[in-house]
Amino acid sequence: MANVRKSPGLVLSTIGAGLVVCLLSFFLIAGSNAQSAGDLPVEDLMVMSGEESHAFRVEVASTDAQRAQGLMHREQMDADHGMLFVFDAEGERYFWMKDTPLSLDIIFAAADGRIVRIAERTTPFSEKIIPSRGDARFVLELVGGTSEKLKISTGDRLISPAIFPEE
Repeated sequence: MANVRKSPGLVLSTIGAGLVVCLLSFFLIAGSNAQSAGDLPVEDLMVMSGEESHAFRVEVASTDAQRAQGLMHREQMDADHGMLFVFDAEGERYFWMKDTPLSLDIIFAAADGRIVRIAERTTPFSEKIIPSRGDARFVLELVGGTSEKLKISTGDRLISPAIFPEE
């Protein structure tokens, strides 16, 4: 068997290349598990509250996988941002805060965009079920306390391209 000697430069470059491959693999795996705004369509949404209108930029979760991920693991969200969950039809909806570090206002809305219930300032990481208490086709999640601050209430309307698509 031949005795192979490696130069120090070759050993270091081999270690360096291995380290780069390991780091790239880590970031690719971590990136595939973390959801960011780039993963979902984003649109403008208006909440019509009496004579007031409030604008938000929302990510739209319309598939089972997107809705299951939701805002889990998100540690921050701008006050004028949110997530809109779109379902195929109206029905009773159930949410929870498991794996969600943000306190949220969860706003349930009927097929016409009318708000039917608001669960304000939900508890982060809670496994307590939050029901819509009525039929809802859309669910809007905003930073906790937003509804109270802007005086958003049941009967107000959500308007966006996902809620009223162009025909």
